[in-house]
Amino acid sequence: MGIVVLLVYVDDIVITGSDSALLGQLKTHLSESFHMKDLGSLTYFLGLEVHHSPSSISLNQHKYASDLVATAGLQGATSVDTPMELNVKLCKEEGDLLADPSLYRKLVGSLVYLTITRPNISFAVQQVSQFLQTPRHLHLAAVRRIIRYVQGTSTRGLFFPAGNSTHLAAYSDADWAGCADTRRSITGWCVFLGDALISWKSKKQDRVSKSSTESEYRAMSLACSEIIWLRGLLAELDFSETDPTPLHADNKSAIQITANPVYHERTKHIEVDCHSIREAFEARVITLPHISTNLQVVDIFTKALPRHRHCLLSSKLMLVD
Repeated sequence: MGIVVLLVYVDDIVITGSDSALLGQLKTHLSESFHMKDLGSLTYFLGLEVHHSPSSISLNQHKYASDLVATAGLQGATSVDTPMELNVKLCKEEGDLLADPSLYRKLVGSLVYLTITRPNISFAVQQVSQFLQTPRHLHLAAVRRIIRYVQGTSTRGLFFPAGNSTHLAAYSDADWAGCADTRRSITGWCVFLGDALISWKSKKQDRVSKSSTESEYRAMSLACSEIIWLRGLLAELDFSETDPTPLHADNKSAIQITANPVYHERTKHIEVDCHSIREAFEARVITLPHISTNLQVVDIFTKALPRHRHCLLSSKLMLVD
């Protein structure tokens, strides 16, 4: 059975599928009802540039990134090697308020859209997104640094090799008490389909965790929810996963909490929705292989990194020029 997928934004439509005859019938039907122009193979859509080759498809936002640099007035600025300065903790009330926050909000909104193809700036963008209501000069300086990083890597984007495996693999991690204002932890997770990165998240947790184990357990639970959703999506597309999906984590205690059905005294305060990961583990939807911290790719979603490690993990996310 052929599969057709439509992506519609106002009057722009992307149509893709596995059955060329069915695609042709759909385009004919649409053209009978609407004035429509077929632009052929997808090369540009809402700022996303699509590059095809016999061995791959790659996505970037080069023009969008260049326009963002111009909007920030940084065309002549020197580029930097990382999107965020190491060991910097942005605070809500440090420094002077911006007289007009509109530019800050516009730049941050543009950076959020840029993370569609630039997951390696997700953590930095998550950090500056917290201050949209009352941004300060230090926050704007952090935004400008992200844009200077983007300026030097504007042609970088996601790479999807041809003939890629359809098996999922996931990674999760957390930076315990990473928020200087609230002491909430930062969750990071990502999911690969074969070698290709298809889903990721960098987000502050919605409550304070009492230990690093608890914060990583929460991150694992959120990653597990994404795995379950993606497995369902693959099943809809006739790519059902029969093997459990490995969810790689580097905290042995968090793994033990999931694998051990005993309701530990130290975990009784964790809400029920987090413990849903236990059901997924017992049902063999996921496995929980331990991974060494220095191999944990999700570090890039939870903290600022030195240049060498940032470049290494960016390459592991299949980000290429």
